[in-house]
Amino acid sequence: MKARKSEDLRKLNDADLTMNLKDAQETLANLRFKKTLGEVENSAYLKTLRKDIARINTIITERKRS
Repeated sequence: MKARKSEDLRKLNDADLTMNLKDAQETLANLRFKKTLGEVENSAYLKTLRKDIARINTIITERKRS
């Protein structure tokens, strides 16, 4: 899965951003669990998810400050 671009994330409203954030966090938790069991096929996706979560958190913080 490809990383989401910040331009695409900025087009979303606050409710969609928080929904995407929760989904990404749940997916990351599940993948971490699978990684400990040795069932993850694409471990690079963990890094992509962490970066997506950081992008979403950054956009949410920017909106709160403005």
